[in-house]
Amino acid sequence: MAFAFEKLHVYQKSVDFADQICTKTEEFSRGYGFLVDQLNRASLSIAANIAEGNGRFTKPDRRNFFGIARGSVQECVPLLELAFRRKLLTSQDHETLKSHLEEISRMLSGLINSLDNEEI
Repeated sequence: MAFAFEKLHVYQKSVDFADQICTKTEEFSRGYGFLVDQLNRASLSIAANIAEGNGRFTKPDRRNFFGIARGSVQECVPLLELAFRRKLLTSQDHETLKSHLEEISRMLSGLINSLDNEEI
């Protein structure tokens, strides 16, 4: 792994989550392109903002990008709910993906909180 952020478990889990979303959305019915696009973008935004935040030099910059990543986690929740309600996801898939989001959200909160305890 060439970049420090690639060692972060939250980054690895967020890339896994985005990959799972890509796989699931390939199966969505025609007519739901808007949902496919938004869900793929939001899920990828989690990992992308973790990576970008890790590359920043100041705590406020890092905190901002990690916060944006956490916001993208939150954005995925109603998108998954709609996909479930439209029967594009099974109950099991919905619960599994939502559980992954909950874990990523907790990890991001920990990462953000760790910035307060970090020595300069």
